[in-house]
Amino acid sequence: MDICDRLDADTDLTALEALFTTDAIWSGAGDRYEADFGAHRGRQSIMNWMAGFCTTPPHFAMNAHFLTAEALTHNADGTKTGRWIMLQTPTFQGGQSFVMAARLVITFARQDGAWRMHRFTTRNLYARPVSDWNQPVQIPAPTPSAPVAAD
Repeated sequence: MDICDRLDADTDLTALEALFTTDAIWSGAGDRYEADFGAHRGRQSIMNWMAGFCTTPPHFAMNAHFLTAEALTHNADGTKTGRWIMLQTPTFQGGQSFVMAARLVITFARQDGAWRMHRFTTRNLYARPVSDWNQPVQIPAPTPSAPVAAD
């Protein structure tokens, strides 16, 4: 996810492209993500869509993805499927911040000697706007206690 946390005009789209099979499908699932993201069929279609995030100024002023609850499956057809819960905390160039959670299902296939994403599906669990992530407010922490005398 590191490359997706830093999308801008300097992003190496060739490196991003290499992560997908030539006939990959990237799709948003469910009412919200189908409408927000749609489906992109084929590596070139996926790259054309992702290039829209790689602008000056960048689409994301700050972006972080966190993956958890991993489950991996070896499929009978030789592919591998991973399932994750993803938390994403973006701030967009316009200043609006969100907290978003999604269920990812990604099937990997071997192509040209490497494992690549073949089917990528993201289904929204929730998304809501939040105030700015990095406010100059002191983080609450316990006050240090007096040193304890040694016996």
